[in-house]
Amino acid sequence: MGERSDIDLTRPSAARVYDYYLGGAHNFAVDREMARQAIAMWPEVPLIMQANRAFLRRAVEFCAARGVDQFLDLGSGIPTAGNVHEVARTANPEAHVVYVDSDPIAVTYSRTILGDDRRTAVVQEDLRDPGAVLAAAGELLDFARPVAVMMVAVLHFVPDGDRPEDVVAAYRDAVVPGSHLVVSHATHDGQADTHQELYRKRTSTPMTMRSADRVRSLFAGFELVEPGVVHLPRWRPSSPDDVGDHPERFAGLAAVGRKP
Repeated sequence: MGERSDIDLTRPSAARVYDYYLGGAHNFAVDREMARQAIAMWPEVPLIMQANRAFLRRAVEFCAARGVDQFLDLGSGIPTAGNVHEVARTANPEAHVVYVDSDPIAVTYSRTILGDDRRTAVVQEDLRDPGAVLAAAGELLDFARPVAVMMVAVLHFVPDGDRPEDVVAAYRDAVVPGSHLVVSHATHDGQADTHQELYRKRTSTPMTMRSADRVRSLFAGFELVEPGVVHLPRWRPSSPDDVGDHPERFAGLAAVGRKP
């Protein structure tokens, strides 16, 4: 891949740690070390990440079933099995997807993996700069038609000082009625703060866990679809068996909203 001055290999990356949790190979020793520390503190972390990935799949299928064929995946990380474009194209082979991440390694790997797929694009931007993101995404996506804005496991890396509600609102205002917002978010409801503290100390992307009410506030201007803001396994599960007896142990909230 060659050396790049904007890549810091001395600190873990949230995108690469997530890749490790999902069984990917696009991570470094420093990422694996942090992931192992997190798992030692919280053994269910890999299961939580897998539940989050399963929610992404179900949410994309939901949007695609309602005719959405354009997806803006913010904080997309490193592609692994079951990416947005793979899931969307089971419903519509012509689906277009723009992946956005601020991590240069995630972007480099994404571009390599996606190759010359002309119905996908990879943009290196920070989701907290909606103007830059939307300008770049507009080269592939038609914002005069509905778009699914994906914010899966990323908004907990936007601190309160950056006003996440305002960030989401900027994307809401840029899309037309019939567009959808897909969010999953780490929550401290009923959980210890050890994982949050580890990200604060070790990475350049500290984590801010939020309550269900706070996550619900992100959907201002959207109509929440059933079942609303719920723990990850409870959002339209493929089978009741997938929920389990204690869905709150997954420490993540999920919801989808539609712009009326």
